[in-house]
Amino acid sequence: MEQYFEVAGTDLFICLPEEVDHFNSEKIRREADRILQSRNIRRIIFDFSQTQFMDSSGIGVIMGRYKNMRFMGGTVTAVHVNERIRRILTLSGVYKMLDISDMR
Repeated sequence: MEQYFEVAGTDLFICLPEEVDHFNSEKIRREADRILQSRNIRRIIFDFSQTQFMDSSGIGVIMGRYKNMRFMGGTVTAVHVNERIRRILTLSGVYKMLDISDMR
């Protein structure tokens, strides 16, 4: 799997691939949900440092994990967001739900 999942305490770091399309989004969703069910995660950090493209299915993954975390009292953060991805997050309205930071 191109993307990497790392758990540190109650944080889940998801390093997203270069393209977050329908194919990759499904794998990300499945693995993230598996980890959320098996661990006490309080924060998801999406790392966009490698990401150059994201379609609506990528937005869906972020929104779905946001809803899960909100239900569990947690938060979602995006880090290393380039201008292209920031524009996608802004146009979709997802930026209102996330903390966007340049650092972990």
